[in-house]
Amino acid sequence: MTTLPHAVDADTPLRDEELDVLRAQYEKEGDMAGVQTKFNYAWGLVKSNTRPEQHLGVMLLSEIFRTAPERRRECLFYLALGNYKLGNYGEARRYNELLLDKEPTNLQALDLQSLINDKVTKEGLVGVAIVSGIAVAAGVIGGLLLRNLGRKR
Repeated sequence: MTTLPHAVDADTPLRDEELDVLRAQYEKEGDMAGVQTKFNYAWGLVKSNTRPEQHLGVMLLSEIFRTAPERRRECLFYLALGNYKLGNYGEARRYNELLLDKEPTNLQALDLQSLINDKVTKEGLVGVAIVSGIAVAAGVIGGLLLRNLGRKR
């Protein structure tokens, strides 16, 4: 996914055994799970390569972000990363920019910003190519229809 050294979290999932330890601790604490336990589990989930786990990680981090103002800064990078991995580039950019506003020299956030911008550019170019292809196809079909109408007269 990336060759940017400070965004290595974008590519490095935890081993299953490591995530299982975090999950077991979170489940053991249940409704009384502490913020640190919840953050650790969410962090592990966001690093996962599976979308359902990434999504759950983002949901847990969002909850921490809303309910624990003192932990917002540390949630920002992983909220940005999780949304990036889920393809929610607007949300990823929003969280990453909030972090860069607070820490303009944060190398992880700067590398993630590059990844987000590259994806948005690439997907924008693909979208332009698709729209262009549709326009060309519509033009060809329209030309054929007009030509056939001209022959029928």
